[in-house]
Amino acid sequence: MQLNNRLKKKRRGTATLPFLLMLLPGLVLLLINNYLPMLGGVMAFQQYRFQENFFVSVLNSPFIGFKNFEFLFRSPALMEVLRNTILYNLIFIILGMIVPVAVAIALNELWNQKRARFYQATMFLPYFLSWIVISYLVFVIFQSSGTLNTMIMEPLGFGKTDWYRTISAWPGILIITNLWRYTGYNAVFYLAALSSINREYYEAAMIDGAKKSQQIWYITLPHLRPVIVILSLLALGRIFNSDFGLFFNVPMGRSTLFPVTEVLDTFVYRAMISSTDFGRPVAASLFQSVIGLITIVTANFIVRKVDADSSLF
Repeated sequence: MQLNNRLKKKRRGTATLPFLLMLLPGLVLLLINNYLPMLGGVMAFQQYRFQENFFVSVLNSPFIGFKNFEFLFRSPALMEVLRNTILYNLIFIILGMIVPVAVAIALNELWNQKRARFYQATMFLPYFLSWIVISYLVFVIFQSSGTLNTMIMEPLGFGKTDWYRTISAWPGILIITNLWRYTGYNAVFYLAALSSINREYYEAAMIDGAKKSQQIWYITLPHLRPVIVILSLLALGRIFNSDFGLFFNVPMGRSTLFPVTEVLDTFVYRAMISSTDFGRPVAASLFQSVIGLITIVTANFIVRKVDADSSLF
């Protein structure tokens, strides 16, 4: 009996070996890109000075405790930066859940699949554009002689508006731009989940006289809930991180817009290029990572208590 069990385990191990080898390149890449750089986190507690190469510099730089974190917490702009970072991310999480789900359901309900694929490809296209390209598209629309002023505002009698000096307009511009770029990409996840729903549920609901809205509410959304929760949890883990390209490139670096466009990532970047002390931006990055870890673990704990099947881990 024991011999048979050993033979079964050996065969099972031999059968899974090719799949493990397929994972190897990805694991090596993950190790190099995600785990080895974590060793540089020690710079957050050092007065980093470059000497010969990175490893020599880390070994010879003196430890100064938590002094690098004082740069972040004593900055007069910290509360404004944190407010912008958190509020923008909360809005992105909420809209990034509602709009792609609605788009995915609408595409899934189309009878003409060729048209549905065309719409999906069209909405997915902005994701492949860099933020630099998008920033110039936004500039063409919102500059003083741009499309919005010349084709809409002036013909309606409102006159020209200098949008790059109008602070109140930019939260909406950034939110719409972010939504335009990522809606098609996020909808793909929900379309994949929709394709796995057994069509017999809908057929049974139609026999019972359920309307389309009732089918979506009682069949579609419950099946999408695990995907929605997982993607929301992953987004919560990045609530102190921002899309650098969006906040740095799209406003064109206009200092007049900093009260509503400066977030933690751009704040750290500007501090880094104006100083040779690399320990400070590393300290800020470590702060972001730790808070993000605490956030995602806490949110996952709450979700697991409510519905264990929808939790991330």
